[in-house]
Amino acid sequence: MSCSDVKNYFAGTGLEDRILEFDKSSATVELAAAAVGCAAQQIVKTMAFLVEGKPILILCAGNARIDNPKYKAQFNEKAKMIPADKVEDYIGHNIGEVCPFAVKEGVIVYFDESLKANQILYPAAGNDRSAIELSLTELEFHARPTAWIDVCKLTS
Repeated sequence: MSCSDVKNYFAGTGLEDRILEFDKSSATVELAAAAVGCAAQQIVKTMAFLVEGKPILILCAGNARIDNPKYKAQFNEKAKMIPADKVEDYIGHNIGEVCPFAVKEGVIVYFDESLKANQILYPAAGNDRSAIELSLTELEFHARPTAWIDVCKLTS
């Protein structure tokens, strides 16, 4: 899947013009924040894990990271990220490009509470040189999380 898949996903929603494409990489929180011109906490970090062998995505604020005890309490197992070379196979997007839109069927999406700190957020849009500007409400509507969870801690 790619940025064009994400563009197709948003076609006709009135939000397709909010997809931002950059001349440089936006594959990390720091690079994305610099490209967008926003605070790191407004970047949506989308992390891919395996739970009971099934792929999940956890979306959190760019200034958050997984808190292992909270994760284990939520999922009853230790956090196990999908190996970088398998992310596309499980999710449909490569590492550095992962977003909750146009993913493979069966991928479960969760939102971490850290996202609630900002009303305007910037998740990736299907490649390592893109993002889309969405309100928290729009992100929730389009990413369709299974649940809001609390598995992160803020780094700053």
